Amino acid sequence: MNKEQHELYENARRRLRQKKVVYYHFILFLLGSLFLFLANIVLGYGQPNHWYIWVSTTWLFLFILHFVKVFITDRFMNKDWEREQIDRLIQLQKNKINDLSEKISRDSNS
Repeated sequence: MNKEQHELYENARRRLRQKKVVYYHFILFLLGSLFLFLANIVLGYGQPNHWYIWVSTTWLFLFILHFVKVFITDRFMNKDWEREQIDRLIQLQKNKINDLSEKISRDSNS
């Protein structure tokens, strides 16, 4: 396996692990929220207020952030995106250097 294939494999493996962790997080959120609901309502822990709603809502917000990071942000801003941005910036720098070189050549010929 050459270096490029190995890099592709590692990126795919890392991406799969990220998705797997999000799925585990979702299952944990569901079970945890159910447990908090049962503890508050059925067992009467922390009565009379419904504190489990605030905890579950906060947890849901954190899960949504995690989901957005894995499925939206990392999907569009991955290694390929980084490489494209670096190549674009390098090309811009080369263009500036060429422009300056041409200007210097014109000025020295004048």
